[in-house]
Amino acid sequence: MNLRVCKIRSEAKLPTRAYESDAGMDIYYCPSDKNSPSSMAEEGYPVLPRQSATMSTGIKVEVPYGHMLEIKNKSGIASKRQLIIGACVVDPGYNGELFVNLHNIGLNTQYIYPGDKIAQAVLVPVVHCGIEEAHEDDLNANTLRGEGGFGSTGSR
Repeated sequence: MNLRVCKIRSEAKLPTRAYESDAGMDIYYCPSDKNSPSSMAEEGYPVLPRQSATMSTGIKVEVPYGHMLEIKNKSGIASKRQLIIGACVVDPGYNGELFVNLHNIGLNTQYIYPGDKIAQAVLVPVVHCGIEEAHEDDLNANTLRGEGGFGSTGSR
């Protein structure tokens, strides 16, 4: 299966994999005239501490029916620069530019330059199921776990 990708700006980069076996495809920042004055190309786009920024990629992606494109953190960017991803799901029906929602959870301004890797995308199969309302709360009634959650099994 191939993922069809269209560059909507000539300077945009197609998604890439560092290694053939990688699950994720690297996604790159490609400023648009709307969100990045030409001076920012040299200085970088600032993502302020405790703020988020919607970063353009300059690409459109055709997500096949029965799949979603999940936008995920790049581990190095998350751990070294405290930039994490929000708004992660790209549905098959979306036909606009791919944007990456970066959150700076750190204490320092981070600068993103044109061509920087900002996220990774993973094509994920999706099971389309129906929704059935349960008229009494007997969901998972016969499990050992019960309602335990959020660390209910202990820290060790």
